[in-house]
Amino acid sequence: MGYGGRSLPGLGLNIARYNLGGCAWTSVGGESMVASPNIPRFKQIEGYWHDWNSEDPASAAWHWNADAVQRAALGKAVQRGAVSELFSNSPMWWMCLNHNPSGAADGGNNLQSWNYRQFALYLATTARYAQDHWGVRFATVEAFNEPSSAWWKADGTQEGCHIDAAVQRTVLGHLRTELDARGLTGTRISASDETSYDLARTTWSSFDTATRALVDQVNVHGYQGSGGRRDLLYADVRAAGKKLWNSETGDKDGTGLTLATNLCLDFRWLHPTAWCYWQVMDPSAGWALIHYDPATAQPGAVQTKYYVLAQFTRHIRPGMRILETGSDHAVAAYDPGARRLVLVAVNPGAAQTLTFDLSRFGQVTGGAGGLVPRWSTQTSGTGDLYTARQDTALAGKRLSVPFAEKSVQTFQIDGVTE
Repeated sequence: MGYGGRSLPGLGLNIARYNLGGCAWTSVGGESMVASPNIPRFKQIEGYWHDWNSEDPASAAWHWNADAVQRAALGKAVQRGAVSELFSNSPMWWMCLNHNPSGAADGGNNLQSWNYRQFALYLATTARYAQDHWGVRFATVEAFNEPSSAWWKADGTQEGCHIDAAVQRTVLGHLRTELDARGLTGTRISASDETSYDLARTTWSSFDTATRALVDQVNVHGYQGSGGRRDLLYADVRAAGKKLWNSETGDKDGTGLTLATNLCLDFRWLHPTAWCYWQVMDPSAGWALIHYDPATAQPGAVQTKYYVLAQFTRHIRPGMRILETGSDHAVAAYDPGARRLVLVAVNPGAAQTLTFDLSRFGQVTGGAGGLVPRWSTQTSGTGDLYTARQDTALAGKRLSVPFAEKSVQTFQIDGVTE
């Protein structure tokens, strides 16, 4: 795809998470939203339910023309086949105890007890309206975003709301009821988007059997980095028969080396069926794949991290089966229909040669003469940036390849049978 006068590899992303806003600048009964003094305008997402006096989505209480830009992006993604999820960072401001959608003064619970059902109704009504009017069928609805964390405070820089596990249980019950009441019996519930693997286990363990039955998919964020017990969370979720998503992760390392390292750990130990990066475009250069200026909305520099992610997303595609590699620094994905094996490996240290032993496969031929196409990115940003090469061949059922310092490579091996 074209960008800034050059060609960029498309990332092939196929999930769109839609952030249902909690802000509005209309007064109701003399009451108004209280905004954090530190939240920038572009992080204030306008919600749809402006007036608590009517639950009827056809009434003037609901402003369905809000948030036009994010809705447009969602529509374009869905038209291209993306799976969509509806999620909330904060309930509508008037559902919050202090009317502040950034959080409570002390970072504690901020959802009014008398609005537990209304919060669920807001989510379900939006999901139904999206289906009827936007052409969007949300596969999942997530009511929470890092709800057990204590940093959602009244002076915060974005929308957020602390909702402890006991309140989550009540809201989840209401959410299932409200979705079903609107004919959305096939819309699944995900929870709880906790910030870390270990905290996700704690929250999941606190749910009783009835609450767990309401949850179809466990979402977790990857902000524990290389730490935490991914394996134990996976074991708990698998034992419960639920799907598992890493629904948000990111880091401030613009080189992409941290991203690649943690993604490999997720593949090996967490086994998610989806993996979502925080934002492709972000005003913080380190966090961004592509930097932009929020004041002008002008796009900026492409970070090396963008090319690193392409090493994974362009080659590990839906329907492929992830195989155990025995390494925390390599991922293997197999497409039985195409008889294709994809390897992505990360070299986090000094230059070295890595050898891949493929002897457990039945047949391994590669292309003509054993050719194995490869793509490479040097996270220093001074060398390869998703550079394609046709210079590597199999030696029987072994593949030995030199790796530059702190680099990522992808290999496509055809003619592979189990």
